[in-house]
Amino acid sequence: MANKPTSKGRKPGNSTRHPGATDGVKGRAGRILAKANNNGTYDTAPEVETAVLVAVPDKRQPDARTQEYLDELAFLAETAGVTVTKRFVQRLEKPDIRTFVGEGKLAEISAYVQHTDASMVIFDDDLSPSQLRNLEAELKVKIVDRSLLIIDIFASRAKSATARTQVELAQYQYLLPRLTGLWTHLDKQRGGGVAQRGPGETEIETDRRVVRERIDLLKEKLKDFDKQSHTQRKSRGGVVRVALVGYTNVGKSTIMNLLSRSDVFAENKLFATVDSTVRKVVLDHVPFLLSDTVGFIRKLPTRLIESFKSTLDEIREADLLVHVVDISHPSFEEHIAVVNDTLKDIEAADKPMLLVFNKIDQYNPDAEIEHHGGFEGMNPEEDEEAPASRPTLEQFKATYMARMHDPVIFISATQRENIEELRELLARHVASIHQQRYPNTLPQVDYEQ
Repeated sequence: MANKPTSKGRKPGNSTRHPGATDGVKGRAGRILAKANNNGTYDTAPEVETAVLVAVPDKRQPDARTQEYLDELAFLAETAGVTVTKRFVQRLEKPDIRTFVGEGKLAEISAYVQHTDASMVIFDDDLSPSQLRNLEAELKVKIVDRSLLIIDIFASRAKSATARTQVELAQYQYLLPRLTGLWTHLDKQRGGGVAQRGPGETEIETDRRVVRERIDLLKEKLKDFDKQSHTQRKSRGGVVRVALVGYTNVGKSTIMNLLSRSDVFAENKLFATVDSTVRKVVLDHVPFLLSDTVGFIRKLPTRLIESFKSTLDEIREADLLVHVVDISHPSFEEHIAVVNDTLKDIEAADKPMLLVFNKIDQYNPDAEIEHHGGFEGMNPEEDEEAPASRPTLEQFKATYMARMHDPVIFISATQRENIEELRELLARHVASIHQQRYPNTLPQVDYEQ
């Protein structure tokens, strides 16, 4: 017997809110039941999200540099669990004020998104709230800018209460100016007069107030965490503090594990470390505290720098910085500049520093010749047509890189090459700093975080 229609023409087995829901069950549960009724099973595997990358570089930026930036953006997307299917590049003097890209490029992106059913479009820059709304209206998929992508990765990596609070604060600060676009479905309910406020605007103001209150609450929580962290750091008095700094994914956590014989999480993904970790290390009978800190990156969102103040205090209050550089990356010089600029931003650029070039086992002389024209002292006896072999430590020490800072050391953390020399160098500097800071004390510490 056919079901009797209800007074509103619906069958009693269907949800009143979500098409496809069954047995009067609404929402996601209803959709699950609907799929189960179709074939008796339901696929619980998460759907793979696919993304299109978009970059709008300056017309003077070299093509190789543009591709490097897109490679980094693709790595960020991969770290966030997204598969990249296409890259779009448009060179403009300045981004379009309405949609960031030009009208023709927007139509090209839209056609590709519709044809491939891409889940989202990721931009390698920050978008204004109006650009975000316009792009979502045009492309009808999720729009993600660089800041949101990085904040999302931080959110997935944060483990401690402090880091989770810091990330949540950054998320709300990002959301606040973008709330307007969330209530466009109420536009038609507004009053007729120009000065009259309809339900949509009232809802936005309510949400803004809730978000502002949440931001204030999170800031107060972070003040409490800051006090706790400050008390912990004060308790480490009389001991030299060393902080590992560097661009993200340069191997800081791997070096931390080697020096401290600990098991800090290390992975070949961006921002593997978000929580600051401190370990006691003793080298040549000289104890010190070694901190593994969050990696820096090009265009690091200001909100994250502000939110992670307590974590970055480990860098500000360190006695010695160990700046780790991935020498195998073609843009390692730019990475050094990004880290140095960020250290200036957090007022930590005047600290004593060791420059450590890591990943010498992955160094590619052919790529270096392509990007820098080669370095003096590198493989002088090699046949020009034969592939260049990896330089020796002596050859590395003969390059301009060895003169970029004093001191400089070349290592491979994964292959444990030249690690003993790193330990000796670090021990000498820590002992020298300890003698200057605490000439009449022998440090005793039993701290682990």
